[in-house]
Amino acid sequence: MAFLLKNSNFSTRFRPHSQKTEDALSLSRRGFHVEPGPREKALLAEDPSLKRFKSHRKGVRTVKRVGDFLTVVVVAGCCYEMYVRATMREEARKQAGGSA
Repeated sequence: MAFLLKNSNFSTRFRPHSQKTEDALSLSRRGFHVEPGPREKALLAEDPSLKRFKSHRKGVRTVKRVGDFLTVVVVAGCCYEMYVRATMREEARKQAGGSA
């Protein structure tokens, strides 16, 4: 045990590193707001030449509605299939119990 305490590599692993890392990256991870620089602002600005590649809201809304409808149909179909199997199994039990 004393060997582990004397080993500098072991002891440095458990030291807090918060005193050393006060750069912008660690500040942004903590939730402090860092104003974007001019390059980031230029990259985030709207580019008129890229407008034709953006999705249209009506099309996206339609796809969402179709997806929601299909989800409901599949869930209803699964519930119906489970109901049919349960009733068929119950009828088979009644017939097997009545004839035996």
